[in-house]
Amino acid sequence: MTDLELDRILTFQWPTVVRVVTAGSSDAWSKGFVRSIAKQGKRPNWKPTPKQAAIMKRFVAELNQSSGEVFEPFED
Repeated sequence: MTDLELDRILTFQWPTVVRVVTAGSSDAWSKGFVRSIAKQGKRPNWKPTPKQAAIMKRFVAELNQSSGEVFEPFED
């Protein structure tokens, strides 16, 4: 995961992921994971492990799929 991709996810998409998972999921592991990433993401030099990055991307993809649209705040 590039630094830009990580910044985009943590800034624009992760807060929505946290809200959706904590409000709509009964899975304690998922709730703990999204909260943990939100907390760790505030540290300036934090980088997700490859496993964390893959899970983060999966959560974002599922969120985009369920909403029917892809949130892209910037044009490439």
